[in-house]
Amino acid sequence: MSRNRLIYLPLGGAGEIGMNAYVYGYGPEDRERLILVDIGVTFPDMDGTPGVDLIFPDITWLKERADRLEAVFITHAHEDHVGAVAHYYEALGAPVYARAFTANIARRKMDEHGHPEDAVTTVSAWPEAVEAGPFRVSFVPVSHSIPESSALLIEAGGDRVIHTGDFKLDPSPVVGEPFDPDMWAEIAKPGVKALVCDSTNIFTPHDGRSEASVGPEIEKLVSDQKGMVVATTFASNVARVKTLAEAGERAGRSICLMGRAMRRMIEAAVETGVLTGFPKVVGPEDAQAIPRENLMLLVTGSQGERRAASAQLARGKFHGIEMKEGDTFLFSSKTIPGNEKGVIRIINQFSEMGVDVIDDSSGLYHVSGHANRPDVERLHDIVSPQMVIPMHGEHRHLREHVKVAQAKGRTGIVAVNGTMLDLSGNAPTVAEFVETGRTYLDGSVQIGALDGVVRDRIRMALNGHVIVTVILDDEDEPLGDPWCELMGLPEIGRSRAALVDVLEEDLSQFLNRAGTKTRADDNALEKELRRVVRNSAQDEIGKKPEVTVVVSRLS
Repeated sequence: MSRNRLIYLPLGGAGEIGMNAYVYGYGPEDRERLILVDIGVTFPDMDGTPGVDLIFPDITWLKERADRLEAVFITHAHEDHVGAVAHYYEALGAPVYARAFTANIARRKMDEHGHPEDAVTTVSAWPEAVEAGPFRVSFVPVSHSIPESSALLIEAGGDRVIHTGDFKLDPSPVVGEPFDPDMWAEIAKPGVKALVCDSTNIFTPHDGRSEASVGPEIEKLVSDQKGMVVATTFASNVARVKTLAEAGERAGRSICLMGRAMRRMIEAAVETGVLTGFPKVVGPEDAQAIPRENLMLLVTGSQGERRAASAQLARGKFHGIEMKEGDTFLFSSKTIPGNEKGVIRIINQFSEMGVDVIDDSSGLYHVSGHANRPDVERLHDIVSPQMVIPMHGEHRHLREHVKVAQAKGRTGIVAVNGTMLDLSGNAPTVAEFVETGRTYLDGSVQIGALDGVVRDRIRMALNGHVIVTVILDDEDEPLGDPWCELMGLPEIGRSRAALVDVLEEDLSQFLNRAGTKTRADDNALEKELRRVVRNSAQDEIGKKPEVTVVVSRLS
């Protein structure tokens, strides 16, 4: 009879920051009952994924075992943890559990995709627990940069695992629950087999700062400004949005929220009772009539997103409001690596308008939502796990986190996406490797990262595209000359002749001297015509474009 084992398998979020998806299983080998913790997204960029809307973890392994999936548990409402819940709901078919605020956001996503809202069940915090097959799962409150974030206490077969989710140790988070060391000590008292732990800020050597620490600095900044003040932060950071709004209100300014995500998050926070006392806001129409020195806008787009409110203000008007010389724009946020170009573009556009831009280079107007190294070490000490499994970080973060654990005499292991660990023994062991990757949402269709769609798009963007059309009669003789249509290529080449003319002339010469055997074989003909275009273009413009050949035969 097979022994039961406890497994951990990251499908996203381990070896990267974002796109979180973690599978836990318990039972006989290859017959374990499963739960999924988080199902998030990451965001594309024009360099590597042009035209893609969202990027999901490839959960093929889990889809193939969906009949063994008991439930999905969402730790908090950031997009990299909940963003794919509606996209994958039909494929997985499992009930979704979350605390009230996160459940509110998840239900909105379900509704947008036509799924039943009752697929999401609201759960209270520990000591309440959800029974899911052999698992007993409790939501443990933690501080983060979004309300009602939770770690998970996962119990199965007598073993206990704590999955931290994203967390920080904040005694005064403004919105949400403060870190409670006594509660954590009580939860850990029966013993913890494994701590699966956030690694994002493992390289930051100083203690983390409280969310409450930025309030006085923001208030002083806003009160000192003469023109209109505009501030951006992560829309999900409800505490920061409240801090900014209160600073504006105390400075005698009317507050206007701009951007769909900002309004949606505040609505969800108010609906679920996690946000109270938020200052009165005015709509964009009313804001237009308010003197600039009496107005503060809170806008989306802290990461330079082209369609967000910040970018639209930087390009001109947004909802009838425009920035002018003497106004101030505040980034109350950290720029995520990879987003620097978009943020700098906005800063320069505002600079050209005479707007003063203040970023977080001083460290005064933003604090991280993730635990720094000393805070991670403190949690290790409180929980005192038998083993530490780092997650939510790039490989360098995971490796450093293992070193931190080992320095205190604890067992640790680096497990990137696709690494299945067996946690049943006294130390984690690699059980097997599972193929993982990425799935793209391209418009309304999900495509695989290796399907070639995005690869071809990149190649066309880099090299241009030529369509060649040839018509042959029933004796395989050309009817007229071939013609070309060019996209993304210069009109004139090195010979100073029109590029299209050069290509069509070279194609015509080849076609007229091609043998009957070549002209009779579509595949051979297409191959040769493609070769002619690429070689001729290389001579003329120094590029080999992508080529599509259309051969029409008249009978």
